[in-house]
Amino acid sequence: MMDVNCSYQEVRAVLADCLDEAEELLSEKSLAEFVEGIELLCMMGRGAEPVLVYMEEAAEIARHTSGKMVYPAAKTAYQISRSPNAAAIVPFLQSLAEISRRLEEPKLLQGYLDIVLEMVERTSISIHGSHATMASPGLIPFLEKAPVLLGELTIGGLKRWMDYGIAQHSHHPDHLAEFFSLESADSRAVMQRERHGTLLVDMERRLDLFELALWKIDASIYPYSRMLDDRSDPRPYYDDKGIFLPDVYDDLDNGISGMDQYRAALAHMAGHRRWTAPVFADNRSPMQRIAIETFEDSRIEYLLMQEYPGLRRIFQALHPVPVEDECDGKHESCIRHRLTMLSRAILDPDHDYRNPDLLEFVQRFFEIMEKGDTTTMDVELLGIQYMARTRTQADALPNVWFKDTEISYRDDNRNLWQFYELDDDADFHVEPTELEETEPDDTLPPRHYPEWDYTTQTYRPDWASVYETLHPSEDAAYIDGLLRKHDRLAKQIKRMLDLLKPQNYQRIRYQEEGTELDLDIAIRSLIDYKTGHNPDPRINISHKHNDRNIAVTILLDLSESLAQPVGNTGQTLLELEQEAVSLLAWAIEQLGDSFSIAGFHSNTRHEVRYYHIKGFSEGWNMDVKGRLAAMGAGYSTRMGAAMRHAAHYLEHQKSDKKLLLVITDGEPADIDVRDEKHLIEDSRMAVRELDQLGIYSYCINLDPKADEYVADIFGNQYSIIDKLESLPEKLPKLFLALTK
Repeated sequence: MMDVNCSYQEVRAVLADCLDEAEELLSEKSLAEFVEGIELLCMMGRGAEPVLVYMEEAAEIARHTSGKMVYPAAKTAYQISRSPNAAAIVPFLQSLAEISRRLEEPKLLQGYLDIVLEMVERTSISIHGSHATMASPGLIPFLEKAPVLLGELTIGGLKRWMDYGIAQHSHHPDHLAEFFSLESADSRAVMQRERHGTLLVDMERRLDLFELALWKIDASIYPYSRMLDDRSDPRPYYDDKGIFLPDVYDDLDNGISGMDQYRAALAHMAGHRRWTAPVFADNRSPMQRIAIETFEDSRIEYLLMQEYPGLRRIFQALHPVPVEDECDGKHESCIRHRLTMLSRAILDPDHDYRNPDLLEFVQRFFEIMEKGDTTTMDVELLGIQYMARTRTQADALPNVWFKDTEISYRDDNRNLWQFYELDDDADFHVEPTELEETEPDDTLPPRHYPEWDYTTQTYRPDWASVYETLHPSEDAAYIDGLLRKHDRLAKQIKRMLDLLKPQNYQRIRYQEEGTELDLDIAIRSLIDYKTGHNPDPRINISHKHNDRNIAVTILLDLSESLAQPVGNTGQTLLELEQEAVSLLAWAIEQLGDSFSIAGFHSNTRHEVRYYHIKGFSEGWNMDVKGRLAAMGAGYSTRMGAAMRHAAHYLEHQKSDKKLLLVITDGEPADIDVRDEKHLIEDSRMAVRELDQLGIYSYCINLDPKADEYVADIFGNQYSIIDKLESLPEKLPKLFLALTK
């Protein structure tokens, strides 16, 4: 046995066996380096445990990467020991075997080791500013999550994820630990951004159109991470909130793209929404239920392919092909294997399965389907009969055969089952939570928007959560009273409107083709022709519409500061805003422009409230006036998120000009933001984003000190109203000037 300089008795007790195993895997040079690594870890004086873990993991490192990476692993552990992070040595060594399975190239594994050391250097805490004196709060969580992360990210993606976490949270130890343990929202969002494949966030708009055009379904689509989902089987699903799909699909080697996989999953769920009727699950065994689910999934896909035959190619490419008799039923339960073969046989007419029971039930399935007007109950009975025919004693074994049985595009069938105990017992009652009591019933699930971080010049992905709802309503007569109060001003605005109202048609002369003859030009051309000159052929007149084609969203800041009184008028700023917006809405309605009204306020990035007061499809009616009368003030002003959400609706309007008119009384601010410049810079970036969408943003600011920040956000696209009591008069006139 080779002589190893290590005094730990625990190490020497297993050394011989360990070296025998190492000799089978390592070259002579690598074996010598392995021994050197053992001695290095013994010398660092951190006890026997790190040495024993290293000796155990070294063989796996060599097996999956290369023997020459064994010593660098020990050297990295030694370098960690030279910092205050001694507690991280064992987690680091314990994760290396799994890391090496994912990073089989030595260069990639070395890159990971470099990242770990960089993490140690950048996140260890230095109180005096020179030497690190406290352990990194994020290092151990990082090491524990690294194997999982490298299953989803490249080594470069892992590095960028780490850089983001350090840049954003190095000043706050608790936040750093949350980020590197994947507990914070921005940690998961950045991780998803760095993943390869087709991201749902990039395909969401196309999928929205796909489900609406083909299935007439207008449901929100939300992503979930299969890596982070708490379910044991994180398949797609849908419920009352919307449709939930994996956040990423990788393109497959058989030519099926990630987008095709999203289409398949969405189509399958659309089929369930159209044709599946819930059945009671209480009297069905788990085996019967999985069989019924298989037949119902096959029925849905049969109906889908009857309507859209092109789906067959995608379904067949995604559906696994189990090998018959591969599961022998001696040591594993073959129920999943058996049902997946049945599903494949129904989907693929060219299958080569020979099992007589399988063939019989495939034939019975098609006989039912060919009758037409099938229901879920038809295949429910078929599933029960199939399980009764094919069930074996081995089906109850704890080890289940999973190979070639995962049909990833099918949902989890939660909507197929109805449970008497939860849904139909009149005595069953659940007390509403405090949140359910306080939130309005029509609040939609949140839509997440990025937020610009000017310090790192990157977006914080999915940072702000915007909750939208219909604004509550009060007495609409209050708004009518405000309009009567400004009756004289309304008459002045009416005269201006009459000048701005477009004519239906505009005449265009000198046209070779048109709708009528221009007599003056025609006579002149005839004279030219008679006198031997070339006549002018442009003797017609055409007409074109001269309508205004404008879509406007009025976005109102409803923050707490609006409750302050205005001078000696006896009114609050909110009341003046109500008067001004009422007059403006009346004026826009007179012009015939398409417009909407919305308000917003925020209570941290987790709760940006967006209130619909008037939609583009609504008229200026009593319902809208009632919502406008109920306007209230509260909380803070996270302007960028509200502008992005307003643009979500405005950009889909079919208009030549799109205007977002923001009315606010102060700079963007929120209680969870310390840097006053942060939300100003984010709002400025939101204005740029809207400009790229063809939306013109303009700000009406009621803050006398707005010169200090409003130009930074809107450039020269703003007006400041110093005399607040003049707002009802100035606002409609300003709008008319903007839209001439």
